[in-house]
Amino acid sequence: MLVSLIVPCYNEEESLPILYSALCDVREQVKDKEFEFIFVNDGSRDKTSSVIKDIAAKDKGVRYTIFSRNFGKEAAMFAGLHKAKGDYVAIMDADMQDPPALIPSMIETLDKDEADIVAARRVTRKGEPPIRSFFARTFYKLINKMVDVEIADGARDFRLMKRCVVDAILELDERQRFSKGIFAWVGFRTKWVEHENVERVAGETKWNFWKLFAYAIDGIVAFTTAPLRLATYTGFFFAAAAFLYIIYYFIRAIILRIYDRVPGYPSLLCFMLFIGGLILMALGLVGEYIGRIFIEVKRRPLYIVADEESED
Repeated sequence: MLVSLIVPCYNEEESLPILYSALCDVREQVKDKEFEFIFVNDGSRDKTSSVIKDIAAKDKGVRYTIFSRNFGKEAAMFAGLHKAKGDYVAIMDADMQDPPALIPSMIETLDKDEADIVAARRVTRKGEPPIRSFFARTFYKLINKMVDVEIADGARDFRLMKRCVVDAILELDERQRFSKGIFAWVGFRTKWVEHENVERVAGETKWNFWKLFAYAIDGIVAFTTAPLRLATYTGFFFAAAAFLYIIYYFIRAIILRIYDRVPGYPSLLCFMLFIGGLILMALGLVGEYIGRIFIEVKRRPLYIVADEESED
């Protein structure tokens, strides 16, 4: 039985040798399985490509794909899934925040047919900036109220999957990808493996607050139309409020003959600006969805391969 371990890489020249050593330890520990290590270089600007090629030259169990530029982690994971040949397939980060030591027990769980997916989930966010942790937890609470599937708080992309799960994911070839949602959407039996937060072994994180914020927006837009519905409800609410205000003003001015001595230009201006802001917000929400339709219908490839190992 073959186990494929997919590692998306972006500027990870320092951490890759450490990770490769840990993966070799796993391979030695699980001797009843064959392994292939698939490194996907997502347009790194450092020596990541050279490190990967050096490892592949010494180890026939290492395969790699090198992108022509940076297409993003989602594209790198999808490319790795396409390349993987294993009966079991895992995705893990190159920075050792996904502990390779968990892999043997994850394989054992699938061997016992206790689940189709064994996924890692952080139970703490120790070492993470408090503001980032707050927004992350808020995001999971928000998206789980909007979507039909449950996306676990602290869930990582690190998971070991049976071939049937991988094949189901590969059928979803959408361009705007949110893998945490896709993993939940395809279903199958999932067992969670909880672990403490692990710091990077080397290098710096590639995810700043704004990249994570954009990723969160992608996730919400990709899996629910609730924001559009919210804009509709907000529009109805203010239309109803405006109609009631018209009736109130009509009764006050026409029937009761009560007039304002000083015109309320400041309040009127504030009200118009507020309504204008809501309209722009609604148009922005519609634009987000239209923009994604535009990207999908062009059917551009998710990634372009610049180099990969030659097949023997």
